[in-house]
Amino acid sequence: MKRRQLLASSAAALGLAATAGTRAALAQSPMKVGFIYVGAVGDFGWNYAHDQARAAAQEHFGSAIETTFVESVPEGPDAERVMTQMALSGAQMIFATSFGYGPALNATAARFPDVAFEHATGYIQEHPNVSLYNARFHEGRAVIGTIAGRMTQTNKIGYIAAFPIAEVLMGINAAYLHAKKVNPDAEMRVVWAFTWGDPALEAAAAEALIDQGCDIIMQHTDSTAPLLVAQDRGALAFGQASDMSSFAPEAHLTAIIDNWAPYYIQRIQAKLDGTWTAGNVWPGLAEGEVLIAPYNDRVPAEVQAEADAMIAAISSGEYNPFTGPLNKQDGSVWLEEGQVADDGMLWGMDFYLEGIEGDIPS
Repeated sequence: MKRRQLLASSAAALGLAATAGTRAALAQSPMKVGFIYVGAVGDFGWNYAHDQARAAAQEHFGSAIETTFVESVPEGPDAERVMTQMALSGAQMIFATSFGYGPALNATAARFPDVAFEHATGYIQEHPNVSLYNARFHEGRAVIGTIAGRMTQTNKIGYIAAFPIAEVLMGINAAYLHAKKVNPDAEMRVVWAFTWGDPALEAAAAEALIDQGCDIIMQHTDSTAPLLVAQDRGALAFGQASDMSSFAPEAHLTAIIDNWAPYYIQRIQAKLDGTWTAGNVWPGLAEGEVLIAPYNDRVPAEVQAEADAMIAAISSGEYNPFTGPLNKQDGSVWLEEGQVADDGMLWGMDFYLEGIEGDIPS
């Protein structure tokens, strides 16, 4: 009897020790964080910028986290499959980095309520474990629009647009408005690529715009192809989402840089601390989430100073890129004299501003 009691006591002790050991091992295990990208990280644009931020977060936290990513995931059912697999593999946090991931992300979030989901540029937030984040890219496009207006020789500026959603239209309108402010003769031609990233389509769009007389190319698509075409054709251009100057050093005037690292570090820290809650944030130049790359020496000193002054004014809150009076393309009033567009008005943008020619595709 005593032997049986001894064996039972020993087994219980071993069980307690094993449980304690398991808890200790779990406590020391890195938190798994997944990232899903709509394109290749080698695009040196949108997806590259997100992956650079992922790498920065990994370096910041070291062994406390383990990050993984899946690239070139289409928006749709395949995105739900990838996020589900991440969650089943132990991811406690998932960053989905494209606008069209919203339905798939929310469907996955409903089945994994203990996983924190973060959606870049999204608007669907159906569950308490879904958070939204974005960046005020239009602020940066106001800056490069100013530079374009000052530097165009033909007074024709080309814009390669991805899809006709509010985020893209904000960029087109901000760039055009600020080019026009410094150059009343400036015109803008828009080509819709209907892709976030396809080098062949983007290159063809750039060729078409230059054939129409545009000597400066802007883009809201992800690859370096438009810059390469611009350099080959003797035009000027701006990078998208990252500093692309190494690919076209003669053509690249500057770029809007998407600086996601501070946000990723902040949100991962909150999850590690147990303080993460869902939110909906939209930082910009003021917060350093939107940056402007170093200027090419071809940008005159006075134009650089003008761009810097606009960055400072937007960052301080002194100036809003969408300040009235402004009319829609059809001539109807959008903003009265001195009126500033609020966030709701910006997200409802489904029109060109007065002066831009052409139709917005459905």
